[in-house]
Amino acid sequence: MNYAAVGGFVLILGAVLIGVVLWLASGGAWQKKYQLYLAVEDESVAGLNLNAPVKYMGVDVGKVRAISLDHNNPNRVNLLFAIEQGTPIKEDTIAVLKTQGLTGIAYVELSGGAMASPPLQTTIGNDYPVIHTKPSLSARLENILTNVLTKLDSTSNNLNALLSVENQAAFKSALADIATVARTIAARKDTIDAGMANAGRTLENSAQVSAQMGAVVERIGRSADAVAKMGNAVAKTSVSAGVAVDAVGADAKRFSVETLPELERLLGELGLLSSSLRRLSEQTTRDPRGLLFGHPPTPPGPGEQGAKP
Repeated sequence: MNYAAVGGFVLILGAVLIGVVLWLASGGAWQKKYQLYLAVEDESVAGLNLNAPVKYMGVDVGKVRAISLDHNNPNRVNLLFAIEQGTPIKEDTIAVLKTQGLTGIAYVELSGGAMASPPLQTTIGNDYPVIHTKPSLSARLENILTNVLTKLDSTSNNLNALLSVENQAAFKSALADIATVARTIAARKDTIDAGMANAGRTLENSAQVSAQMGAVVERIGRSADAVAKMGNAVAKTSVSAGVAVDAVGADAKRFSVETLPELERLLGELGLLSSSLRRLSEQTTRDPRGLLFGHPPTPPGPGEQGAKP
């Protein structure tokens, strides 16, 4: 029997078995394929370890492959994810750090990815597609608590300033003045009561006067209406007078155009008649016989006797 051949066969069979086991352990023919993605966190990643799960809406889709500081900005942490191919990583996908239960084991939760959003691609200057991040719940709570503590500290400082020694002295002085005023009011209570009673009577008298003023105002209103009516009547009368004046003006114009020339001619003729009567009166006065015998012929002048007609 060849023991060397048997030993070699056993060694080869053992190596084959070991290879099959390793192959099956790594997934074998059903081994999943992963794609690398990068996420940049601006907060502490304490509690997050290598091979921590990466979940998409609560479903395990990958693991954290590497955790390192950003050499360009030490306040940032670079997280490298190995995510199964086919996972819908879109441009609007968001990565958030979360803790699981009370143990505080950290993992990465992916969310978002609208149907209309395009798949996330590698951009210029980056070796992997970069998934956007947002602060975790613990980071948001820390920021809120920090703001609240800051405001409380400011409020405490303001209260300390308000309750300083100077303000306390001023407050005591104000209380003393208030006490003095209260004692003065108490001492003059009767006078104040009498003044309030007088004020009440004054208000009642004012109310009565106001009621009477209402009637007076009503009468004034009626008087104003009467004056308004009278004004309207005067306005109508003025319009009628204007029409009459216009008619008289038209008649006067027609009189001046048609009658005045005739009157001027009549006056001229009367003037001539008056002149003739005046001459007749003068002649009668000088020689009354002229009315009966007429006037004698006028004697010829010098040089007219021998003249022939």
